[in-house]
Amino acid sequence: MVGAPSRRLLLAQAAALAGAALTPAAWTSALAQTRLAAYPFRAGIASGEPLSDGVVLWTRLVTDPKAMDAGMTRAPVQVRWEIAEDEGLKRTVARGERMAVAEAGHSVHVEVGGLRPDREYWYRFTAGGHASPLGRTRTAPRPDADVSKLRLAYGSCQKYESGFYAAHRALAAERPDLVLFLGDYIYEKAASDAGVRRHPEVACLDLASYRQRYAWYKADADLQAAHAAAPWMVMWDDHEVSNDYGNDQDRSPTPPAEFLKRRAAAYQAYYENMPLRRLAKPVGPQMQLYRALRWGRLARLAVVDDRQYRDRRTCDELSRGKMIPAACPARTDPDRSLLGAGQEAWLQRELRQTGARWNLLGQQTLMAEVIAPDGRVSNDGWDGYAQTRRRVLEGWRDAKTSNPVVLGGDVHTFFAADLAFEPGGKPVASEFVGGSIASLGRSKEIVQGMLAIQPDLKFGDGDTRGYGVVEITPKACEVTFRGVENALVQGSPVRDLAKFVVEDGEAGMKRA
Repeated sequence: MVGAPSRRLLLAQAAALAGAALTPAAWTSALAQTRLAAYPFRAGIASGEPLSDGVVLWTRLVTDPKAMDAGMTRAPVQVRWEIAEDEGLKRTVARGERMAVAEAGHSVHVEVGGLRPDREYWYRFTAGGHASPLGRTRTAPRPDADVSKLRLAYGSCQKYESGFYAAHRALAAERPDLVLFLGDYIYEKAASDAGVRRHPEVACLDLASYRQRYAWYKADADLQAAHAAAPWMVMWDDHEVSNDYGNDQDRSPTPPAEFLKRRAAAYQAYYENMPLRRLAKPVGPQMQLYRALRWGRLARLAVVDDRQYRDRRTCDELSRGKMIPAACPARTDPDRSLLGAGQEAWLQRELRQTGARWNLLGQQTLMAEVIAPDGRVSNDGWDGYAQTRRRVLEGWRDAKTSNPVVLGGDVHTFFAADLAFEPGGKPVASEFVGGSIASLGRSKEIVQGMLAIQPDLKFGDGDTRGYGVVEITPKACEVTFRGVENALVQGSPVRDLAKFVVEDGEAGMKRA
């Protein structure tokens, strides 16, 4: 269309605006406050992205989580941090200062280096005369280390209105080595009367409203406890931006140029509120979040982004909501990708080059194929991009990748499945979807129908909220689904729902 701005120009303009907002020049002329009247750690603290010699420490200064400005003025605030080898912070190994500035939502990201591999540390922030809670973190083992175990907790989908965060309280008590969060950390729509508690009245459409939503969620004490208990690795799904979005579109008729502005605001807010490294800092509506973590020779975790780079949705003209005919030709078009060509190439290199015994793939949704009785599939995930899934399976097979295991979220239901080229075929990998922290799931009738249709689905529970725990040794990978008795009740107890085991060198799961 004549006169329409190009996508490249739109990306460049958004990038320039975002980059300017985060540069020191925006605040160097201001003086830092020395005293804050109100407690500034209402959003808690966190750590993440562990390496063998370092970790990221994070906080965001918030005095009023419900205020659009988080209760903070535009003035910068000096934040001190320290990290030690003991809970009493007597054996301090590093400390420093950072400036929290309004242009970055008063967030602080500290990339601590020079730490010892495979050990626990404790950390704390101070600002404006106040001290944060104490946080526990740890470093990864050396890449070449022989490691006896990895204990990882994972979850997703924590709609604030739908339930309380008893799952996070229990997860914190697990004291895992690592927490993997697979998306839908916030939900972007305006408040409704349907839940047990309310989040903000306005929908997230700009940077201020996304920032407010994160502060509101992060004020929850159980979520804060989970962040303070262990280092996190995070990946977004759709609700961090907009329901069912992919690339430059969501389900609304918003023009791509307008949607990219919203995506840029959402990505900046996401970076500000997560314990991420500088390499992940967004440039306008672009933010590279796919990456891998090595846990000695024992395990490698690759985390992929199935939202930002995907081709446009399949067969929308034939859809009923997000359900499309499984026979739609575009669904199996090899030129279409859920991950994008660049990320797919990166993932294939990871599959070929890994020397780990166990190879985990963290992705946002259910990877196994599910065709409904009426012959339809969802076009919002792997079923809408069937050849991308096939290429991943072929990559595992052709590279002889050792012990592939998939972890997922998004569908608000616990699922355990084997992944094969054909339904009921020889397993290539196993998949475990860890339910949802609070978001409501599928009914028992729908889940039982899915299990009846798809022989590779071995377990399903959509009635129970919770998370998963993965315990890896050289001999086996054991996955436990942990369910909250009643997520509508604050502090509800948690119990084991089901356990599964994948044995070293043997594709396919067993009930433990």
